[in-house]
Amino acid sequence: MLSPKRTKFRKQQRGRLKGKASRGNTVTFGDYGLQALEPVWLTSRQIEATRRTITRYVRRGGKLWIRVFPDKPITARAAETRMGAGKGAPEYWVAVIKPGHILFEIKGVNATVAEAAMKTASYKLPIKTKFVIKQNVQ
Repeated sequence: MLSPKRTKFRKQQRGRLKGKASRGNTVTFGDYGLQALEPVWLTSRQIEATRRTITRYVRRGGKLWIRVFPDKPITARAAETRMGAGKGAPEYWVAVIKPGHILFEIKGVNATVAEAAMKTASYKLPIKTKFVIKQNVQ
């Protein structure tokens, strides 16, 4: 599972999922990509499950890029704990995803295989996604 080796601060504030992605919204490395259409916190487990699905589908063909990294710690309080007594301990890590962000890219396979792989991968994600093709690829 993906998680940062070290961070400057152990805990973060929640923030907001407002607006569209201004960075990471074009297919850069591969020829085909999977683009988010909704805002979400993607957990490291969801990213790993999606990665496994894509790699199993294309078997030994092609190269895969994961364009998101879970660098936001999400804290949770212990069960049956009273209010107060500070913020809970970090439980898991998430990547903040805004609409338009490219999640995964693939290269070295044909369009039909890439589209089918991304479609099966999208079932592992809690949001609507779109299959996108790089501008100069036919």
